[in-house]
Amino acid sequence: MAEDPQKGGPQDGGTQLVTERRTRLKRPNRYKVVLLNDDYTPMEFVVWLLVTVFHRSEADSRRLMLQIHTKGKGVCGTYSHDVARTKLFQVQSLAEKNGHPLQAVLEAAGPEE
Repeated sequence: MAEDPQKGGPQDGGTQLVTERRTRLKRPNRYKVVLLNDDYTPMEFVVWLLVTVFHRSEADSRRLMLQIHTKGKGVCGTYSHDVARTKLFQVQSLAEKNGHPLQAVLEAAGPEE
């Protein structure tokens, strides 16, 4: 079968060129879970919380706890919105259950975080 150079297919017209559009998926927005310092929550509770909820090592948890204590806040992790909300809820629930006023907030993370 001969090709028709103007149509780009066989001369009998039995085939058509079908193009497929590809959609690019957008990465979900990321959120930082930030612990805020207070003067009442024991440091050991904060370390325990970082190990339990955020699965950080003991040494990393102590370092982050000191950063929160000295700078007023510290980022515990960066997650998708649903995971960040779950972590926030866990922090708030455990703090309340243990009688501590510890607060955590979500902050939008930049695209590279």
